[in-house]
Amino acid sequence: MPLPWTPTRVLTRLVVVAVAATTLAACGVTRGDPTRDLEMLIPNSPGGGYDLTGRTAVRIMEEDDITGGSFEVRNLIGAGGSVAMARLMNEEGNTSTIMTVGLGVVGSLYSFGADYRLQDATPVAQLIEEQEGIFVPADSPFEDVQDFVEAWKADPSSVKVGGGSSPGGPDHLFPMQLASTLDIDPRDVSYTTYDGGGPLTSGLLGEKIDVGFSGPGELAGQVASGELRVLAMSGGERSPVDELADVPTLQESDIDLVFTNWRGVLAPPGITDERRDQYIDYLSEMRDTPEWREALERNGWTDRFRTGDEYETFLTEQDERVSSTLEELGLL
Repeated sequence: MPLPWTPTRVLTRLVVVAVAATTLAACGVTRGDPTRDLEMLIPNSPGGGYDLTGRTAVRIMEEDDITGGSFEVRNLIGAGGSVAMARLMNEEGNTSTIMTVGLGVVGSLYSFGADYRLQDATPVAQLIEEQEGIFVPADSPFEDVQDFVEAWKADPSSVKVGGGSSPGGPDHLFPMQLASTLDIDPRDVSYTTYDGGGPLTSGLLGEKIDVGFSGPGELAGQVASGELRVLAMSGGERSPVDELADVPTLQESDIDLVFTNWRGVLAPPGITDERRDQYIDYLSEMRDTPEWREALERNGWTDRFRTGDEYETFLTEQDERVSSTLEELGLL
């Protein structure tokens, strides 16, 4: 009789496939100086938030010759980022690989039964914070966030919501924390998980769900085209992005919640402090460029740069943030 497909077995199978694919893709590639020619792992598909952040940083470091070498960018898709994280943990002592991570990977490690956490790798630097948005189709009956809130509070299970995150990721944590703020039992929320902004958009436009929760960058095209509307943003201030400048925050709508996602960089476990500090220097120099400042403004990102031990403490706090929410929901 075949064994049951537990989350741990699913993750193990995905890791084996991803590592094999990565090995095949690397065949025949001749790398130069391993301390300068680097690999950036991206834990989701091209076009997603991790991809945009990681590739922007890589492009600037290459164009400004910050590392003295080149980058190879690899998108390792699967299990909400857990496949890429497993690959990073298997690269112990590797001095030429780094990875873009964020709140979604914290949640995926719980969802797929991993026995390690982000802080078990080598924390390098947090780069940004990003607001989340509440999205509806253009013809939604919810004209503003209060319309949505009133319907949700009246009958939580009748309003179908969704996000591009697995349980514990930002698009899942945000609606659950919003529900709690509104005195809605999060266990009564009808939440559908989508694998990123593209499938989430299809769910909204195909009327599979009524309301979507996501970072604005992943649904910006549909907002610009008029297919989707944004009811509210989750930050403490309005978004700096011109197209979102008229969208109120939750606090402006008398909802006492501020919620932010974040992204940063890890290196494999087991590297030296000197190599970690070298990575920090690379990212610090990248952060000081006008190109990075332009990227912050263009994408609505907030500069939240912290490194080394301070970043490791932050990762531990984020792990507790996710685990406590999942415990409240009965998912741990």
